Formats: sequence, structure tokens, C-alpha cells
Amino acid sequence: MRLAAAGLPLAVLAVFFVLPVGGMLARGFVVDGAFDPGGVLQVLTRPRVHRVLGFTLFSAGAATVLAVLLGVPAAYALSRLRFPGVRLLRAVVVVPFVLPTVVVGVAFRQLFASAGLLGGLGLEGTPAAIVLALVFFNIAVVVRTVGAQWEGLDPRREEAAAALGARPSQVWWTVTLPALRPAIVSAASVVFLFCATAFGVVLTLGGLRYSTVETEIYLLTTSFLDLQAAAALSLLQILAVVGLLLLAHRARAGEVGLARVRRPRRRPRRRDVPALLVLTGVVALVVTPVATLIGRSLRTSDGWGLDHYRALAAGPQDGGSNALRVPVTDAIENSLRIAVDATVIAIVLGLLVALVTTRPAPPGGVARRVVSWVDGAFMLPLGVSAVTLGFGFLITLDRPPLDLRSSALLVPIAQAMVALPLVVRVLSPVLSSIDDRQRQVAATLGAGPLRVIRDVDLALVWRPLLAAVGFAFAVSLGEFGATSFLSRADRPTLPVVIFQLISRPGLDNAAMAMAAAVVLGTLTVAVMALVELLQRSRRSGGWIG
Repeated sequence: MRLAAAGLPLAVLAVFFVLPVGGMLARGFVVDGAFDPGGVLQVLTRPRVHRVLGFTLFSAGAATVLAVLLGVPAAYALSRLRFPGVRLLRAVVVVPFVLPTVVVGVAFRQLFASAGLLGGLGLEGTPAAIVLALVFFNIAVVVRTVGAQWEGLDPRREEAAAALGARPSQVWWTVTLPALRPAIVSAASVVFLFCATAFGVVLTLGGLRYSTVETEIYLLTTSFLDLQAAAALSLLQILAVVGLLLLAHRARAGEVGLARVRRPRRRPRRRDVPALLVLTGVVALVVTPVATLIGRSLRTSDGWGLDHYRALAAGPQDGGSNALRVPVTDAIENSLRIAVDATVIAIVLGLLVALVTTRPAPPGGVARRVVSWVDGAFMLPLGVSAVTLGFGFLITLDRPPLDLRSSALLVPIAQAMVALPLVVRVLSPVLSSIDDRQRQVAATLGAGPLRVIRDVDLALVWRPLLAAVGFAFAVSLGEFGATSFLSRADRPTLPVVIFQLISRPGLDNAAMAMAAAVVLGTLTVAVMALVELLQRSRRSGGWIG
């Protein structure tokens, strides 16, 4: 039964992940039908590759350090202190994480433009702008991860240290920081991973001048058709990301057992002023680009209005942008339809994987290793560039019996592969916490395997399942890396259209890109807000009783 349930997801993973990525890597290692690893090694000695690697490490490292330095005090203020508006501020700080990367890139591009709000700082087209955008995008990871750990720390340890005469700084260094260290390391490793594999933000702000490994793979495949170099960088990225995932896994293991007590929040004191000032800066960092983006989308040649939003419905023949073949409203419709298809695929596969891997393994080391292997296999998409996956689709799924070049399912499947690890990670912890004796009791009372899943597992996991649906939909809606290769010119998605608009000269194209970015960001935030609202309604006995 378990192997049968795992069969479908494994088959999909083999065809739509292993085959495309393997095909992409093979193009680099096999030249004229002969295995040539020397060519790949030669690629890694190129000066430009060294510059790309250096900038990737610099931008990801700087953004990670800044995110931790700003995120830890902000997490303290939001998780330990009680003051008016704290819940609203917690929601505001989390918003950037659910925004599509293209929207973030467009917002910072406008913020630092010569006519932008912070144009006087001279940061347009600089590495500092990229680093700040990466911090904006990822600081929510630090706030949520460290804040959750901080809320659960047992206060008696700090109180005992203070009672023994330790100063507040000594309590911090000897008690609080060691307890928070696993959460900080875990958050930092995840932020570094996200920054090192960022695509939309870096491509929008850096262009050809400042490339990371992710954007360099894109440029090598689309602009230079240098597949060997792209394969070499893809392999390097996979190895680095897998190492980071292992580090994050080990760090998360250290969090177990620390979160025991949910301590009450207290009113701020004088010594909390530095943390509150940092929180104010973080909120300003989050709000300013978004406000600038919205303001620019409403600015017209005659003052303020909705002209740029009305232009989204106009095609080239109706006086719309010549950069596009279809109206932006068509792209919005395409994005929504594709996101629905991708979400269905990701949820079905993710739920099957989570059910299989969280059931107690049968006695025997082999069975446990197989289950562990299956669980790890579905985390692989986290370690592979979406650009590599998208281009792999193009070069491997182009001949019978898998000629899907004209299939409407090609983009949804690729987006589902990107969202699948997230779905599994949301559902697995909840399913693994279910007492297996409940399933055994249901089976003893005559329930079949499917009814046990319906009445026991799904009855307890539906709220995380709802959250997984929201995450998968939001990820699919804003996915740009793989989609940039796979979407057809007459059926583009909204992120692709935004990038096309900002890549073409003309103030009207830029203004339409702002309006489209606002629409995309609003859709994404609305989806996540709806999921949160439904969950809260359920917790308060609202909409479903």
C-alpha cells in the first residue's frame, strides 16, 4: 500500500525532475557523443565564472549578515514585547516573503532610480541595491524563525542567572544567545540559500553587470547558448545548496526541546529602545519600496490616476505596449489558471509523499532507509535552480513519447515541481505528530485504509493543508525562473510580462510594469491573507463550526 502510494509521486519526480535536470547536466558533460568532464572543469577556471561566484558569495553573505543583525532585534521586539499595533507590524514584516521576486526587483529599481524617492543615494545599479532587496525579501525568515524560538524559551533560566547576580548582558551571552543559536543558524542558512539562488531580484536589478550563479545560468543558456558552462554552474550550485540544506537540517535538530513555555509579553522598558529602533528601521525598509511602487503606478503625466491600470487591458492593436503580444489582463488570467493547475498537482503529490513518509516504518533498517530516501528525494528540487529545471524541460521533453512543447500542462508541472518541497515540509510535521494508535483504532473498528486517511489524517491536517494550498498557489503565481523558459509568447504569465515591460525602453512600459507588479503583489498577499483568515476563523469556531 505504501509503495503503491509512493509510486505516482516517484514516477512524476523521475520524469519531470530527474530527467530534465539530468538532461541539462548531460549537455555539459557529453560533447559530440563523448564524455568530457575536462570541459566542465575548464569552465570553472574562467575569470568571469570566478567573478560570478565571488559576487554570489558576497551578495548572499552580506544580505544574510544584515538580515540577521536586523532580524534578531526585530524578532525580540515582536515576540517579547507588548505594545499597540504589534500584530499589524508582525504581519507587515512578513509580507515581503510572499511577494514575487520580480515585484521586489521592480520596487527597488523604482526606489533607487534617479527620479525615485532614494535616487539621491546613488544606489541605482549597484551591488548595495541588490543586497538591500535581498534583505527586504528574506528578513521575514529570521523574524519568524528566531521569534518563534524566543517565544518558547523557558524564562526560568534567565531569571535564575539574574538571581545569581548576572548583568543583563551576561544573561544574554551566557543563557539567551546559546538557546537561540540553533534558530539563528537555521534561519541564516536558509536566508543564505534563498539569496544565493535568487533570480528575479538579481536579474531585475543587476542585469548583465552583476550576475549570480542563478542568473549566469540563465544568461549562458538564453544569450550565449553555452550549455557546457551552464551545466558546470548548475552542478556547482546543486552541491553547494545540498550542503546548505544539510547544515539547516542539523541546525533545526538543535531546536527540538527548547520551545517548552509560551511566555507572556511585557510592556517595553528603557533598555528595549534599541530593539524598537531597529524594528522601526525594518518596518521602514519593508514599507518604503512597496509604497514607492504603488505611488509610481498611480503617477500619470497629468498628476494621479488609474491610467496605467487601464492600459493593462489594452493590446498592441488598441494602443497598448508594443513590448507585448497580448494585453496584461490576459497574462493575469493565464497566471491564475496555471497557478490553480500547479497547486492541484503539487498538493496531490505532496500529500501522497507526506502520508507515505510520515507513517511509522515497518521493522527493519532497510524499510526505514527507503522511507528516508523517498523523503529526501522530494527535497531535491530545493537544491536545483529553477532555471536549470526550466531549460531541462525544453531539451528533454521535446520528442515522443514525451513531446510536451505545446502542452498546456508544461508550465503548471514545472511550477508544481518548484512548490512540491514546500508542500511536503508544511504537511509532514503535522502528519508525523499524529498518534498512530488513532489509525489502529479506526482500522480495528472496520475502517479501510482510505477511510482511515480521510477520518484520521485529513481530519487533523486540513488546516496545514489549507496553508500548503496558499503557499503553493502564491509560489506558482510568482514563479519566474522556470516559467521564463517555458511560457509561450502568446500565453505569458504575469511575472514574464512584467520583466518584458521593464526590459524595454519607454516611460509607459515602466509605468505599466509598476501597475502589473502591484496587481501581482496584491494577488499574492490576498491569497495568503485569505488562508490566514480561514485558519483563524476555524480556530475561533467560525466558518466551519
